[in-house]
Amino acid sequence: MEAALRERLKAPFTGIELPSLGPVNRGKVRDSYNLGERRLLVTTDRVSAFDRVLGTVPYKGQVLNTLTNWWFQRTGDIVSNHLLSALHPNVVLVKEAEPLPLEVVVRAFLTGSSKTALWTLYQKGEASVYGLNLPAGLKKNTPLPHPVVTPTTKDESDSPLSPDQVVEEGLLPAPLWEEVQEVALKLFARGQKVASEAGLILVDTKYEFGLVEGKLTLIDEVHTPDSSRYWVAGTEKEECPEHQDKELLRLWLVSQGFRGKGEPPSIPPDFALQLARHYLKTFSMLTGETLRPPSQTVQEALKGMELSC
Repeated sequence: MEAALRERLKAPFTGIELPSLGPVNRGKVRDSYNLGERRLLVTTDRVSAFDRVLGTVPYKGQVLNTLTNWWFQRTGDIVSNHLLSALHPNVVLVKEAEPLPLEVVVRAFLTGSSKTALWTLYQKGEASVYGLNLPAGLKKNTPLPHPVVTPTTKDESDSPLSPDQVVEEGLLPAPLWEEVQEVALKLFARGQKVASEAGLILVDTKYEFGLVEGKLTLIDEVHTPDSSRYWVAGTEKEECPEHQDKELLRLWLVSQGFRGKGEPPSIPPDFALQLARHYLKTFSMLTGETLRPPSQTVQEALKGMELSC
């Protein structure tokens, strides 16, 4: 695998060109092809932090895609998901969904560095962070009494919301919001159990939900090193716990003086290789499996398949 990683660094995977499939929406880490009632998602090796695409990390896309599919199989008893078919480690065919107008993060610790993180808002002295009314004097990385659901708007402002605001501002009707919170906490509990068995701590994770024929559906990636914060068990009481997730990239960028503004530093090949190892290791720790490079390219896997509407 080491030789394969270094080979991928010479010509990093950045995306797949499939013009015959119709309109494409290029996101930060995946490309989405509109097929009417279905959508083809191609997960790339692009890596982002501070809402900026900063380069590529070998095999990252395959880790995100394959791990999400692994989780979909293990959470279907909690909530349905949008997966129709896993066509390739980089590609899935999914149901077209109506995304809910908010995102939720379930948090088990007072931590984080983004503008909507609990620790960021708590440090600013917000009187009621997500309506939680946390006591004064808490330290960073303090465990919460129980996991909490923290919603934010799903727009450019990415504004924190209290649970009451979700209904009061008409984002979701009360019964659907209650279902979202219940499902998110069940998903998080399942994630915590698997992480604990793997020697990890699931600190917090982002969930994105949508509606398919009016039914609540889990969409986007789930419990990956990009969508979740994982600490290595036994390091959580330190000022800077040992991360097994994308926070490694953020911490490196901050060490280089970059916090999202100006020109980002280039990711050195050796550090990209280190990040790749962490993504692959997280996959193996959670699943007990080794990610195997596919024998086919994306184009070969899709050849001859009828994907048009």
